[in-house]
Amino acid sequence: MNHVEKAKELFLKGYNCAQAVFVAFSDVTNLSEDEAFLISTSFGGGMGHSGEACGAVTGMYMAVGMLLGYSDPNDADAKKKHYDLIKKLSDDFKAEFLEIRCPELLERLDKNEYLLPADEAYKKRPCLIFVEKAAEMVEGLLA
Repeated sequence: MNHVEKAKELFLKGYNCAQAVFVAFSDVTNLSEDEAFLISTSFGGGMGHSGEACGAVTGMYMAVGMLLGYSDPNDADAKKKHYDLIKKLSDDFKAEFLEIRCPELLERLDKNEYLLPADEAYKKRPCLIFVEKAAEMVEGLLA
């Protein structure tokens, strides 16, 4: 099973969007699934249902940070490179969905503005489309 399939499976099991994306990459972040679930718990539903950034996006950011982040606070080049990458991921997500904030994404879902796959899973949990895209974006960085 690839990371995108794993993220979708986790989301459909009931994990939040951030958990689904972040935990799907636990095999390459060197975190146990339990650690990854706990770290990402608070970010679902637009950061604890506060209406901020989409949890799938924050899960993507966390995975990218674990995989390609920096640890030296004095390495200005590494910081710039990482933030440029995160900005590009944000821009690419927005290019597809026009938004990055959870409430606006949900509003567009409610208005049927996104073309969802005909698969029954997307009818039950339509945010699956955001989980899938975020996981695909991280997977693309690993390729």
